[in-house]
Amino acid sequence: MLDTVPKRALAVYAHPDDPDISCGGTLARWSAGGCDVALVICAAGDKGSAEPSDSPEQVIERRAGEARAAAGLLGIRRLHELGLRDGEFENDLALRFELVRLIRAHRPDVVVCPDPTAVFFGAHHYNHRDHRIVGWAALDATAPAASSPLYFREAGPPHAASAVLMSGSLEPNLWVDIGDSMEAKVKAVACHKSQLADANDWFASALREGAKEAGRQVDVSHAEAFRRVALL
Repeated sequence: MLDTVPKRALAVYAHPDDPDISCGGTLARWSAGGCDVALVICAAGDKGSAEPSDSPEQVIERRAGEARAAAGLLGIRRLHELGLRDGEFENDLALRFELVRLIRAHRPDVVVCPDPTAVFFGAHHYNHRDHRIVGWAALDATAPAASSPLYFREAGPPHAASAVLMSGSLEPNLWVDIGDSMEAKVKAVACHKSQLADANDWFASALREGAKEAGRQVDVSHAEAFRRVALL
C-alpha cells in the first residue's frame, strides 16, 4: 500500500478518458493531498466516435472539452494535449523528446502511465495499441532518457524520477487507497459523455466494483492497483 503523497507527479496516457478510468482516484487523492499533478494526453481522440458523419475536428473539440472538465474535477493543475492522431503515432524520437521535455520541465517524483506489457485480458479483450505505445514511450522517456544529460540536451536539464507506477497491470505490486476519492473518479469519468453514450450508470457501477475488488487485496474499501518500478 502506498500511503505517502508525492510532491510532484506526471501522468502520461493515450486518449482523453484513459487517465480518469485508469488512475483517476489516485490523481484526485494526490491532488487533494497537496501534490502538484500534471497530465499528458498524447492522442487527440479523433477516432473516438461511432458516428460516421462526425468530422475528426468535431470529435477532437468534443473530447478535449471533456478531458479539461475531468482534469478540473481531479484537481489536475496542468494538462498537456499533444494532439497526435489516434492509431497513427509511434514510440519514436519525436514523442520521446516531447515526453522527456515535459518530465524535465515538471520534475515529477513519480511518473504514472499504462503498463505496456499487459496485452491480453481474458478471452474477449486485449489492450489498445495506443495504450501500449504510450506506455513504452513513457518508460523510455523516464529512464534513461530524462535522467541522462546526454539524451536530448535541448529538452532541458536532466531529471530522475524516483519511481514509475503502471496502471492496468497484470502484475500489480502496489495499491493506492482511493476510498476518499472514488466519487471524484466517477464524476471525472462521467465527463466523457461522448464515450459513455447511455452506459454512464452501468460504467460507474463497474468502476466502483473494480475499485472494491482492488481494495479487498489490501483491506480498504476502494483502491487502484499499479505495477511499481523503483528507479532510485
